[in-house]
Amino acid sequence: MSISAKDIRNIAIIGHSGEGKTTLCEAILFNGGSIERMGRTDAGSTVSDFDEQEIARKMSVSLSVSYTVWKETKLNLLDVPGFYDFEGEYNQAMRACGAALIVTGANGAVTVGADKAITGCIRAKKPAIVFINGMDKENADYHGTVAALRERYHGKIAPIQIPVMEGNKMTGVVNALTDKAYRFTSVGPEEVPVPQSLKEELEAMQFSLMETAAENDDVLLEKYFETGALSREETIHGIRKGIFAMNVIPVMAGSALQNRGVINLMNEIVKYVPQAAERRELPATDLLKDEVVGIACKEGKPLAAQVFKTAVDPFVGKLNYLRVCRGVLKTGATVLNPNTGTQERIGALYLVKGKKQEAVSELCAGDIGAVAKLVNTGTGDTLCDESAPVKFDPILFPKPVLYMAVSAKVRGTEDKVFTGLARLAEEDKSFTVSKSDTGETLIGGQGEVHLDIICKKLKSKFGADADLHKPRIAYKETIRSVASAEGKYKKQTGGHGQYGHCKMRFEPCENDFEFAEEVVGGSVPKQYIPAVEKGIVECLPHGVLAGYPVIRIKAVLCDGSYHEVDSSEAAFKAAAELAFREGMKNASPVLLEPICKLRIAVPEQYLGDVLGDLNKRRGRIVGMDAQDDLQVVTAEAPQSEILTYATALRSMTQGRGKFSEAFVRYEQAPESVLQNLQK
Repeated sequence: MSISAKDIRNIAIIGHSGEGKTTLCEAILFNGGSIERMGRTDAGSTVSDFDEQEIARKMSVSLSVSYTVWKETKLNLLDVPGFYDFEGEYNQAMRACGAALIVTGANGAVTVGADKAITGCIRAKKPAIVFINGMDKENADYHGTVAALRERYHGKIAPIQIPVMEGNKMTGVVNALTDKAYRFTSVGPEEVPVPQSLKEELEAMQFSLMETAAENDDVLLEKYFETGALSREETIHGIRKGIFAMNVIPVMAGSALQNRGVINLMNEIVKYVPQAAERRELPATDLLKDEVVGIACKEGKPLAAQVFKTAVDPFVGKLNYLRVCRGVLKTGATVLNPNTGTQERIGALYLVKGKKQEAVSELCAGDIGAVAKLVNTGTGDTLCDESAPVKFDPILFPKPVLYMAVSAKVRGTEDKVFTGLARLAEEDKSFTVSKSDTGETLIGGQGEVHLDIICKKLKSKFGADADLHKPRIAYKETIRSVASAEGKYKKQTGGHGQYGHCKMRFEPCENDFEFAEEVVGGSVPKQYIPAVEKGIVECLPHGVLAGYPVIRIKAVLCDGSYHEVDSSEAAFKAAAELAFREGMKNASPVLLEPICKLRIAVPEQYLGDVLGDLNKRRGRIVGMDAQDDLQVVTAEAPQSEILTYATALRSMTQGRGKFSEAFVRYEQAPESVLQNLQK
């Protein structure tokens, strides 16, 4: 299909989990003729939820791309998971989209997901429409939901529809901007006269929209002050400008499941959502000039595209989803990836509908598609014309907040497990694989569900089974006082014996380990002193309290003796080990635990619960400050107490709290911790 940027709308469908985003996407695809019948999430038959885990869990777990054509306009739909663990997918969608369709239930309140979605759009300056879904349900409260939205987002919420209700069910809608009413039928909305009972409410809504339109255009504002009214066309113009500037968020309603109000929604998307051609210039670094430039969505310019998602399949290979920001991407072209400094050949281009790909010869500026089998390209990378190299800012992904130790369930499959995890980390940038100080392999993600899905994908895609368990804490041991010790290793074996004898002093120090010697008179020959140090170094990984590595210790070789025949490096090494054990025991050994710094952002109403919980975790409050409408708590807590803090914080704050952690230092652990480790 030949299409230009002015006829493209790139829309991310976002909101709280379970509010009907995937069902709404399905209804849009059906109305546009892209599918013959609507699938259902509970039956696992939707276009967007095609992954095994999505079908099994009846929820979206990864960003899905599809498209349809409506009124000669291509609607690229990005169906975004709403569950907290998939924030990385949300960030990818927000980079690729030009506007957002925020889906929320008609429950008379602002859900956590809707709140985060609207706030995210305001911060990112992404135009948005709110669709109040579930108007077919009993006790659906459209007006209460609008009131809650207005209270939360003063001056931005602009309802443009009035639902027509019969027996608590939405049977039609009145459009305040066009002054038309529609009744829902089995073949789509049918225009009918505006119900007499709604005319007063309609006039009030039209007056409010007129004021909103005037506030978004200086010329209209002047006319409104002079005449007290605006024409319908002027009102629509002002509202559209407000949507583009993210000063106005229109609100519509319907039932995605019943496909009621969805056609009206599609009409308004075509009319009010900014075209891909109208998109704000995207910042990028011009690599020839070494300066930041704006990339406008124009076809007749050198290519600039960005990969926003990567899918890895062991059989099909790698598929990179991208948005063409400027120029035209064609099959057979050779392009530059400035992130890796390599060239890539475009072998096959696709338009995507869920798991189906439709081969095309090119993607124009503003469009979204996928390219297969790129060798050195991953999520966030730029693809551009070699003659005009530019690089877009990377996509930001949340750092992992929950870590688990991973091991192969079946011995001998370790390579299979870790290779599969590395491939999945390439696909999901909010997931990491790393080594801990204890030698364990850790996987990090956004929550328990996230890590569980990673393990399920590992099995289904790569045939590898993994076990997860809590990671071991990297405790350390040290000493608090100075102690002297003597180690004598003497062994007679018939021929040459073994003899090593050293007197040592152990004392605390700032560095992890220091060694010195104060030997006088040659009581320990010079050639054996390195063996003494080596003996101590080999003892450091296993302390005397609970077998943890020893740090902050200085070992000083003071004296000793040797045998001209029986002494050897091995004997002095063994003598040093004996001295180390005795010296550690006599130098007031203590256990050290890792302390982490936390930054926790929560709404004020949850602050008391969070502070009380930190106290139970042996946490110390370092400071507090306000940031926007959140309270940011800076605290320190032992790592052992916050292994599952992500789950606890989510539970305490209904998903509204966020935190980050970083190791800061080691501190002496309480006696109770040592006793638990020694059990």
